[in-house]
Amino acid sequence: MPIASINPATGETMETFEALSEAQIDEKLKQAAETFAAYRQTSMADRAAWLLRAAEILETEKKDFARLMTTEMGKPIKGAVGEVEKCAWVCRYYAESASQHLADQIVETNAARSYVRFQPLGPVLAVMPWNFPFWQVFRFAAPALMAGNVGLLKHSSNVPGCALAIEDIFRRAGFPVGAFQTLLIGSEAVQRVLEDPRVAAATLTGSEPAGRSVASIAGKQIKPTVLELGGSDAFIVMPSANVDEAVSTGVKARTINNGQSCIAAKRFIIASEIYDEFERQFVEGMKALNVGDPLKESTEIGPLATEQILKDVDDQVKTSVAAGALMLTGGKRIDGPGNFYEPTVLANIPHDSPAYCEEVFGPVALLFRVDSIDEAIELANSTTFGLGASAWTNDEQQRERFIDELEAGCVFINGMVASDPRLPFGGIKNSGYGRELGEFGIREFVNVKTIWIK
Repeated sequence: MPIASINPATGETMETFEALSEAQIDEKLKQAAETFAAYRQTSMADRAAWLLRAAEILETEKKDFARLMTTEMGKPIKGAVGEVEKCAWVCRYYAESASQHLADQIVETNAARSYVRFQPLGPVLAVMPWNFPFWQVFRFAAPALMAGNVGLLKHSSNVPGCALAIEDIFRRAGFPVGAFQTLLIGSEAVQRVLEDPRVAAATLTGSEPAGRSVASIAGKQIKPTVLELGGSDAFIVMPSANVDEAVSTGVKARTINNGQSCIAAKRFIIASEIYDEFERQFVEGMKALNVGDPLKESTEIGPLATEQILKDVDDQVKTSVAAGALMLTGGKRIDGPGNFYEPTVLANIPHDSPAYCEEVFGPVALLFRVDSIDEAIELANSTTFGLGASAWTNDEQQRERFIDELEAGCVFINGMVASDPRLPFGGIKNSGYGRELGEFGIREFVNVKTIWIK
């Protein structure tokens, strides 16, 4: 895939970039290693000051950064502005909390003094996706930099402008040159970078195949990794729930970022007592969404990020309908320029169809009718993924069952699954391992060192 900015709303190629040569890659790795040796000695106060300055830059220039995101990958401009604001939030969170999360922990033993110290590992390679091109990077970079690591970003090849802008933000914020570098390279160069002894660890947010590849390469080098992969998140609604609220939240949860989110609600599992009403309202809500120019404030659904993603979604829907799935609305590409796809709802989905067993990365909702909470939990767990789940009920016993029995990295009761800097985020099963954000996230790329003094 060429490294290029292609506007998904128009198909226009805005800018292309040459991939780094072997010599250029080596120079950046050398700079990362040399910078780390000095950067790890900087004070937590200095790092916090630089990170707070990064937050200021993000907030001051949020409209410019949002427009860059929208023109490179198509997210509606309001969502893009919100993404930049969330990046500023995660910078402030770690600037204010990192010293507490990484403070020495005293442990009483038979030693005169024993404690745990958290120390940085070194340069960390971040392989990041296009769907949240700022947020995915900042939620890695903020804790990694505060912990004393340095970052190497291999961003998706369709958002090079975002990748370079992020590097520039950290430079302008005052971080030492080399503390955060963007590598304009293709996916074929990742192995060479990850195998380099100067790279200490890696984190990847992306597809399951990409995660398997990075985990395999890193495993052979005995390097730690964090993986946040795909999801097929369940959105369960029981009879005691507020159906109106569940519907309105469900439409947003399925179509956020044009439906291109790992934690978007994808499988709507509805109790039979309320299924008909939920389906009616939900289909109406999907039909009412405003699809169009993502730079307009009124737009709710923009184009899919690439022509290939559009084709994949269209093929999944067509194959599922041919297998027997019922089309309730949508189901086709919108005529004209750009990668636009109709908000779509499918029901009666056969077990052997793509919509049932694959992640659909677009504005396509899947409806299922169940007769009991047992059936709802069984269906929710009948997937290779385990990222997030949303369950809607006002019954306390049902709530506890969902919390205990849903196989996911996070469970939201009567709310939409979302990441929060204060809470750990990540999945289980084929959705990956490790955690980002919160106290747990900042400790993923540190040496948890035991100190024992007689």
